[in-house]
Amino acid sequence: MPNTKVSLSVVAALWVATTGFAIRAQAQLTYEPTQKSEVDLTTPLQPLRSDVTEGQIFPELLAHNELRNAKLLGYTSLRTYQVVDLKGKVHAQEIGHMEYRAPDKKTFVVTSEEGSGLVRRMALNPLIASEIETAAGREHHDSAIVPANYTLKPLGEQQVGPYHCFVVQAIPKRKDKYLFEGKVWIDDRDYAVVRIDGHPAKKLSFWIERADFVRRYQKIGSFWLPQRDETFVQVRLYGKKALTIAHEDYVVSPSSDKQESAESVRSF
Repeated sequence: MPNTKVSLSVVAALWVATTGFAIRAQAQLTYEPTQKSEVDLTTPLQPLRSDVTEGQIFPELLAHNELRNAKLLGYTSLRTYQVVDLKGKVHAQEIGHMEYRAPDKKTFVVTSEEGSGLVRRMALNPLIASEIETAAGREHHDSAIVPANYTLKPLGEQQVGPYHCFVVQAIPKRKDKYLFEGKVWIDDRDYAVVRIDGHPAKKLSFWIERADFVRRYQKIGSFWLPQRDETFVQVRLYGKKALTIAHEDYVVSPSSDKQESAESVRSF
C-alpha cells in the first residue's frame, strides 16, 4: 500500500553511516536539494469542521487507499539518495530509477554514484534492498497506518501548499521501532496522506539520541506517491546527520502491461 506505509529503515541506515563511516568520508560534493527543505506550514491550524466526525477520517483514508492501490499497476521514478551533514557536505550519493509493478515487485537500476563507497555499501544499498524486500513481503515489519497499529486523533485542519488537509495525531498502539509517533496531514478531498512528521515509537539504540523524519507526497494523476523523505539523526559524539531521498519524474502505468523490463537490474 504505497500511501500508508512509512519505512523507518532510513533511520537505521543513517545510523550506520554516521556512527561508523560518514565521519571518515572525504567526499566534497555540494548539497543541492531538488526542492526547498522547508514545507509550507505557515497557515495556522484551524478547528475541525462541524460536519466531520472523529471516527470518519480513518475509515475514509483506508477506503480511498484501497481503491487507489487496486488501480495502481506500476510506475517508474527517478530516485536520488544522499547522506549529508548540516554544513551541506554530501558524504555519499546514489541516483537511479525505481520501478514498481503491482502487486509486489520493485527493482532499482543505478545510474550514478558519488562520494564514499563505504557509506553507499553500508547505508544506501541496504536501504534500497530493504525497500525491495519489504515490497515483496520478505520483511514482515507491519508499519502500515491501519487501526491495528495506530489511533488517529484529529487536531484540526491546515493548508499544506495547494492541499487543504485534516491534521491528525498518530498514536502508535505499541512501542515498536517500525512504528512512529507524530502528525499526519490528510487531503480533505482525496483522503490521501500529504505529509507525515514523526519519530520512531521506540528508541533505536544508545547511540541515537533522537531521530526525526518528514515524508511528503505528491499527486500524480489520481495517485499519491512519495515526493521527498528527510531523516535527521542526532548521534552521540558525532552530532546530527541527514539522509534525503528525492522521488522525481514519475511515469505511472495505467495499463496492465506485465512485460519484464529489458534493463539489467542491479542485484543487492
